[in-house]
Amino acid sequence: MPKELQMSVLIASSNEKFDRVLLSLLPANEYGPVEVVTSAGAARRKLDHQPFDLLIVNAPLKDERGANLAVDTASETGIGVLLFLDAQVFDEISAKTEEYGVLTLSKPTSKSIVSQSLKLICATRQRLKKMEVKAQSFEEKIEEIKLVNRAKLLLMEKEGLDEESAHKALEKLAMDTRCPKKKIAEKIIARYKE
Repeated sequence: MPKELQMSVLIASSNEKFDRVLLSLLPANEYGPVEVVTSAGAARRKLDHQPFDLLIVNAPLKDERGANLAVDTASETGIGVLLFLDAQVFDEISAKTEEYGVLTLSKPTSKSIVSQSLKLICATRQRLKKMEVKAQSFEEKIEEIKLVNRAKLLLMEKEGLDEESAHKALEKLAMDTRCPKKKIAEKIIARYKE
């Protein structure tokens, strides 16, 4: 798998045996870097300072049950979250966490179910990443339109141009200087701010 498609993983678990099994299911060519912490507090600190694609929580943790960490992460970020729960609390907690987009698995479970769940959450994360890029591009385009409109308005107010003439003047400046319209709009706005 290409490096840019690798999934960075944060594992929050206080069970070393679970960690060893889980790490064996995360091949380095598909997942990396992979970091392991033993508490929700340590996980939150890592998440605040480093981007991850996946958070895997093996509940309970040393300092909390783990569901709050999973829900907070899923609701505040685009990170894929997989929460492992003991069978006796699975129904109760999964009903509360799944509405936030947290994928839950009951323990004990099989390696094949974990592998399938990881593939599902990775595919979902990849789609979400693509949507985030499109949304960013859309936001940048909207910002450019706002700047161009603001520059046209200034040309209309300060130079007495009508909207069509202001638009043509802005486009002509962009073509003549071989600069994007956004840069020309920024220069016009800066000139009339003085």
